[in-house]
Amino acid sequence: MKRRAFMESAGAAAVAAGIAARRTHAAPAGGGFDVAVVGAGAFGAWTAWHLRRAGRRVVLIDAYGPGNSRASSGGETRVIRMGYGADELYTRWSQRSLRLWKELAETSGQKLFHETGVLWMARSEDPLTLATLATLTRLGIRHEKVARAELESRWPQIALGLVTWAIHEPGSGALMARRAVQAVSAQAAREGVEVRTTAIRPPRGKGRLGMLPTRDGSTISAGAFVFACGPWLPKLFPELLGERIFPTRQEVFYFGPPPGDARFAPPAMPVWVDFAEEIYGLPDIESKGFKVAPDRHGPSFDPDTGERVVSAAGLAGVREFVARRFPALEDAPLVASEVCQYENSSNGDFLIDRHPDFDDVWLVGGGSGHGFKHGPAVGEYVAARVADRAPVDAKFSLATKQRAQKRTVY
Repeated sequence: MKRRAFMESAGAAAVAAGIAARRTHAAPAGGGFDVAVVGAGAFGAWTAWHLRRAGRRVVLIDAYGPGNSRASSGGETRVIRMGYGADELYTRWSQRSLRLWKELAETSGQKLFHETGVLWMARSEDPLTLATLATLTRLGIRHEKVARAELESRWPQIALGLVTWAIHEPGSGALMARRAVQAVSAQAAREGVEVRTTAIRPPRGKGRLGMLPTRDGSTISAGAFVFACGPWLPKLFPELLGERIFPTRQEVFYFGPPPGDARFAPPAMPVWVDFAEEIYGLPDIESKGFKVAPDRHGPSFDPDTGERVVSAAGLAGVREFVARRFPALEDAPLVASEVCQYENSSNGDFLIDRHPDFDDVWLVGGGSGHGFKHGPAVGEYVAARVADRAPVDAKFSLATKQRAQKRTVY
């Protein structure tokens, strides 16, 4: 897979070109599909792509379009890291996903991944970071344990405070989220997936769904349906998921480094994570600004109608942290901001399972703030379940998704 089908175009233009090229060729006679995927975010777009590669006739549906600003996948950047504590599955999925993200970048001719490295900051006997170190070592993933003195020497722009050591993953970094989702949607369209921007109505009944009504009065018929719609899952299935998937409001801030100061851009600055303070950030990538985002779960949020303006309290809290950890940015202006959402499961594990009332419906979601990076591997996993009826790992089952949040995956 070494084609450069999109070398001449990028972003939304590439999506539009790909959709136009295949819109009239994806559906078989009679208008039916093998699989309808609802939600064109990282999970849904990659699921559609893998299903098409498996020979299925696929339609990919999104109410607002791939990479839209309301979607959990619609922000500027997302972190891709290999470290996940002791959880080898997520580490292996990150490895697999990074390979596929890189292949997508090559075939699309777009810059979708920045290998900035990822720096995990730790304090003394930090159990999560120690478990991460052991897993990376066991799986042979390139990394280094960095002591305090070396941290001060290599990254003097970081005021370490209570940080005593860190893990550095040199091969990890940042994905261009919105651009990447549009690229995979466009490539899927070029290969035969029909991509539609249309709103659907919540499914009703039991047994086989068979046909999905849209808000414009039309219907979409398919042999199977994959609902990979993140924070919209509890809106579409309120009785089943209204108390199992928790959309929360998350604020993201971009600060402008001083003019001519390259210390906060790659390669001088990596992606960094400070789980002890529940905050992370990305360097000044493509001159967007130095990104800082709290990793604490915010208040409940409606992805359709929620206002996406950051709060004064949120900005004040982040400024206080930035002043302590990155003193040169204490007075840096806020140059951009985003409000997105997590869609948390009870513990942070994904939801990938059949709907208990529909024989032909799959539920895929619960990205829980860490899901974007795994889009390619999740899509591959879901496609295998839908196309080949492979078994579902118990950790992703609906039965393990509780009604009370107790986060265990970071």
